[in-house]
Amino acid sequence: MDFKIGQRVSGQITGIQPYGAFVSLGDHQQGLIHISECHYGYVKDIHDYLKVNQEVNVVVLDIDEFTGKISLSLRCLEHAETATELGDHQHRHYWTNHRIKIGFKPIAERLPGWKREALQRLNSEKASS
Repeated sequence: MDFKIGQRVSGQITGIQPYGAFVSLGDHQQGLIHISECHYGYVKDIHDYLKVNQEVNVVVLDIDEFTGKISLSLRCLEHAETATELGDHQHRHYWTNHRIKIGFKPIAERLPGWKREALQRLNSEKASS
């Protein structure tokens, strides 16, 4: 099966490590849900959210063109449910190209926006409480 970034797919958790969970996507393909993508907000222990053999619906975040590794997210689906409340309609995931040597410049440029978004989200959560 050919996967595309943003595609929603189903799979089964086949293994869990402290950094994330491996998901079988069928046809001898697997992806990884990084711990930061398993739940919206801070995750102390991934085992609190995911179990081996659990069926999950996930979103394809990235596909490494060289290794074929697939990055997955559960958080995107959670975020989609609250997107209308926050006025945000997509999960933003920023990747850099390892062939272009630009260091941390893109992060420094985007940091003020990320801070602003986080504060808006926190204020929105406080207002709804």
